[in-house]
Amino acid sequence: MRETYYVGAYWLARRESAEACAQRAESFFRLLASCDPSLAKWFRKGRTLKAALKHRIASDAASLSEMFTQQAQKEGRLADDGFSLRGWNGEIHEAASSLSILCGDASVWVSNLCLYHPPEEGPAQQRVLQAPVLARILRAMAVAFEPEWGVATSDEHRQLVSDSSKAGTFVGWLMYFSHRRGSLPPLPAPIQVEPVEDKGTLVILTPERFTASNPAHVELARDVAERLAQAGLLTPLRPWET
Repeated sequence: MRETYYVGAYWLARRESAEACAQRAESFFRLLASCDPSLAKWFRKGRTLKAALKHRIASDAASLSEMFTQQAQKEGRLADDGFSLRGWNGEIHEAASSLSILCGDASVWVSNLCLYHPPEEGPAQQRVLQAPVLARILRAMAVAFEPEWGVATSDEHRQLVSDSSKAGTFVGWLMYFSHRRGSLPPLPAPIQVEPVEDKGTLVILTPERFTASNPAHVELARDVAERLAQAGLLTPLRPWET
């Protein structure tokens, strides 16, 4: 069975202005473009492929701020509702990848997020679904958005180990933990642990592609989950401290 993957970063209840969210998104797009050529341009979805390709998403802060402001006015959003963006990389069918961002939402019930779905097949998929590239993507999310938690893993593995809709409660192929969640315990080989500036820590379970169909991978994730749970790092997300 072919597994599908995603990279996501999550945080709760952090109200920010359109300008602040635009600055974060600009930083993210700049960092993301350096991860792989397929991540350099994004488009809004349209009724047809031809129409959609005419609406490239401008990645500079001024344009993004204007878009977020117009979105709030058009949709009648409240100040606490945050700003959203959805994009697609211009490819079709299984070669397509998608991106979703929700930033600035003050709710304790709806998670702010940055979510990326890589292609399901093709050359871009083979390049992206490698630990070093996914690490750069997750690092870009962490640096730009300062989330509380992030993960890169397969949908199948998430379904296998997580029966909760609350982010931050399971172990995936790669994970990001903000320092505000606490300190990581010692972790066994072959796990790699890397600092992300002064913001948090990136954890990579295995350098090879992690799959839910590999018993050794599943057992490694289970062992790490026990260690992280004992350290209090797998609790649900908490509202941002102001």
